[in-house]
Amino acid sequence: MSQNEIINIGATFSEHFEIVPALSEELKNEAFRVRHQVYCEDLNYESQRASKYETDEYDINALHLLMKSVRLNKFIGCTRLIRPSIDDPHQPLPFEKCCGNTLDHSKVGSLLLSRNKIAEVSRLAVISEFRRRKGESERPINLSDEDYGISNYARFRFPYIPLGLFIGTVELAYIHHIDILFMLTEKRLAMHFSKLGANLDFIGMPVEHRGVRVPSMVNTVEIIKNMKPMFRPLYNLISKTICESLSRSTQNPFIIQIGSDPQNTANQQLNRL
Repeated sequence: MSQNEIINIGATFSEHFEIVPALSEELKNEAFRVRHQVYCEDLNYESQRASKYETDEYDINALHLLMKSVRLNKFIGCTRLIRPSIDDPHQPLPFEKCCGNTLDHSKVGSLLLSRNKIAEVSRLAVISEFRRRKGESERPINLSDEDYGISNYARFRFPYIPLGLFIGTVELAYIHHIDILFMLTEKRLAMHFSKLGANLDFIGMPVEHRGVRVPSMVNTVEIIKNMKPMFRPLYNLISKTICESLSRSTQNPFIIQIGSDPQNTANQQLNRL
C-alpha cells in the first residue's frame, strides 16, 4: 500500500464518519437507541422496550462511544467499555459470568485482581443499513479479509465503522488508564481486530452466547504502540477527536475518580499527537 493510500484512510474516514464520545445523557440515549435497533429489533437478542432504549445494569459504570454518519447526520454505530462497579469492584464483568470456569486463570488470574485497570468491550453494534453484505444481517457487526485489500472495491469497503469503533474504544480506555481490555466475540471477529497490530490473547474455551464466542484480552498500550502504519492516520484522527471532546466536557466523572484532571489528561493526549 502506498504512502498516499495510508494517508487517505484517515482523510476518507473524516469525510464520511465521526467518532463521538457519549459524555451527556442525551448522547448516551442515542447509544441506547442504536443498541435497541440492533439487539432488540434486528437480531432479537433482547426483548423490545417501550422506550426504544436497550439498557442494562452495566451501563451505569460504562464509558459509551458513538459513530455518526456525516452524510446522513445520524448515529449509526456504538460500543461501550464496562468498568467494574465503583461500589463493588469485585462484581464480575459480563464475560466473567458467562465464561465462568472455562477461563484460563493462569493468564487472567492476577489481572482480574487489579479491577481499576480492566474493562470489557461490549455492545459493539452497527445499524442494518451499514451492514448489508451477505450474512451480516444476522450479526451486530462484521469484518472480512476482503476489507483489507487495496483494490478500488476493497478500499470502498474498508471497514471504517467497526475498526473506527474499536480504535475509539482503545483510545477511550487508554485515556482512562485502563490497561487490559477483555472481549467475548466470535473468534473470526477477534482475529480481524488483531490485524491492527494487537497481540490478542485468547484466555479461555469457546462458550455458547448468541452463537459460539471466545474470550480474549489485549493490552491497550501495546495496541497503540504496535499499530500497523496503515492504521496510524486513522488512530491519530480518532484520538484527536476524542481528546478534543473530553477537553470540552465538564462531565467526565471516571477520570476524576481515578485522581486525574480531565482537562489536563485530554491536553496531554493532544500533545502526543
